[in-house]
Amino acid sequence: MTIAVRPFRVAETEAVVALWHAAGLTRPWNDPHLDIERKLAVQPELFLVAADGDDVVGTVMAGYDGHRGWLYYLATAADRRGEGIARTLVADAEARLLAMGCPKVQLMVRPDNEAARGFYDALGYEPFETWATGRRLIADGPA
Repeated sequence: MTIAVRPFRVAETEAVVALWHAAGLTRPWNDPHLDIERKLAVQPELFLVAADGDDVVGTVMAGYDGHRGWLYYLATAADRRGEGIARTLVADAEARLLAMGCPKVQLMVRPDNEAARGFYDALGYEPFETWATGRRLIADGPA
């Protein structure tokens, strides 16, 4: 595998958004361009891409709030799945979070996303019996 994991570059915005669309990660109520803009304002060093030369073949967005870390937007190009790219991205994000003193990392997976659930199970992530809830403070698009 000739993959380099490194921080996202603004010039990669359209390639990243296209990857997220292809991976089914986008939703009408979340503008991916705004998500990128917001991430670049807060811990931009935790927005990682897997690059094969000039091609973005994977992404992960991480964050640490002082209590726990979070992972978002883990995606791999469909024609590159099975090469360990997502596993490499998660390991790199976890290492960066650990270096910040982060004791625990969490993520959210939609209940019907069996593939993602299986992937995270294989990495040792454990499901929680919690109620996830949220409230939008800024509307990006239609609900």
